[in-house]
Formats: sequence, structure tokens, C-alpha cells
Amino acid sequence: MKKAITIFTILIILLLGIFAFTNKTYAAERIIDNETEGKLVELKETQTKSLKEYQDKYGSDVYGLVAYILNIVRIYSIPFCFLGITIGAIHRYVIGIRKLDTLEKGMGLIVTFVTLLIICQVLPLAFAMFVKFGRG
Repeated sequence: MKKAITIFTILIILLLGIFAFTNKTYAAERIIDNETEGKLVELKETQTKSLKEYQDKYGSDVYGLVAYILNIVRIYSIPFCFLGITIGAIHRYVIGIRKLDTLEKGMGLIVTFVTLLIICQVLPLAFAMFVKFGRG
């Protein structure tokens, strides 16, 4: 009997928690929608203008879109790769002191993210050179 009462009490607490969480979530979504609608429209307009500039610069919709995407990848790869390099360094130099299997994992992460960083930084340049000089 005590187990049934305990389970019933836990079940009611969980249901009340879920109900309270969903009410807060819907209220927060309404607030976010009202406050950020103008900012989202402005962001969309600036990104569309930037995409149009790339398309005009490269003379083609496809080449402009690829150059735009490569520029975004170039920008966002820097913090992502530095974060990965940091995690690899922690695995190699902090955790790897105690556990030798993580030592190799850390070095692998460092090499992978440095390679990824170099590729993401050089690829837009290579694409621009190909489009400008390779198309004729």
C-alpha cells in the first residue's frame, strides 16, 4: 500500500511539473515571437542582400550561392575548430596524464580540427581562384 501511494504521489508531481513547464514554454514563445519578429525580418533582409551581392560579383546564381555558403563556413569554422582544438588539448595534456588511451585521442582531435580549420579557410580562396581563372 505504501508503494502504491508513493508511486501515485510521484506520478502526480511529474504531471504537475510537466503542466507547469508547458505553460511557461508557451508564454516564453509568445514573448520571444513578439520581441524578435522585427529583428528576424531585418536579419533576413541583410542576408538576402549579401547573397545578391555574391551572385552579382560572381555573375551566376549558383556560383554566388556557393561562394556565400563557403564564406559562412569560413567564418563559423574558426570558433568551432578552436573549441575542438581546446577539447583535444584537454584530452591530451590534462586527462591524458592519467589515462594513456585518452592521450592518443587528444592528439587525434587536435590534428583533425587543425586540418579542418585549414581546409575551411583555404577552400573559399581556392573556389574564388577557380571561378575567376578557371572558367575562362
